[in-house]
Amino acid sequence: MKMFRLLMMSAAMFFWLAGSAAAAATVKVIDGDSIVVNGVEMRLEGIDAPEYHQDCFDKDGNKYRCGEKADAYMRELVKDRKVSCEKLETDRYGRQVAICYADGEDLNKAMVAAGWAVAYDRYDKRYVETEKEARKAGRGIWQGKFMKPEFWRLLNRRK
Repeated sequence: MKMFRLLMMSAAMFFWLAGSAAAAATVKVIDGDSIVVNGVEMRLEGIDAPEYHQDCFDKDGNKYRCGEKADAYMRELVKDRKVSCEKLETDRYGRQVAICYADGEDLNKAMVAAGWAVAYDRYDKRYVETEKEARKAGRGIWQGKFMKPEFWRLLNRRK
């Protein structure tokens, strides 16, 4: 009986420690629509954020680094929070396409709601209404003028 109790306590301790390690996911932000969680690259489904070196224009026509702003906003969203992702598929670059959450908050939706990403409606329509609200409120990139990230990438491809 003592041996059984000792085995059960050891098993409980192992699963408690394993659960604690899983809860403390390491997160690295790549940009406004891509993160790495525990070494696995995640491309956030249904959104497209400005590229890191992309410039936009504010309501007064002043140029600013909107890609850096999107990156910084994602960093704030994940900072000191438990991040988890729901894999939907794998893209042609080998990244997991996912909906990711920080303490239960949908990160994909949060980026679009703040105006630091657009709904990538060619692939997924779930964030279209959120984008309309951000645009109407003039949040993030919607405060002025910008080129959609997918077009910016086409024009700025490295040769």
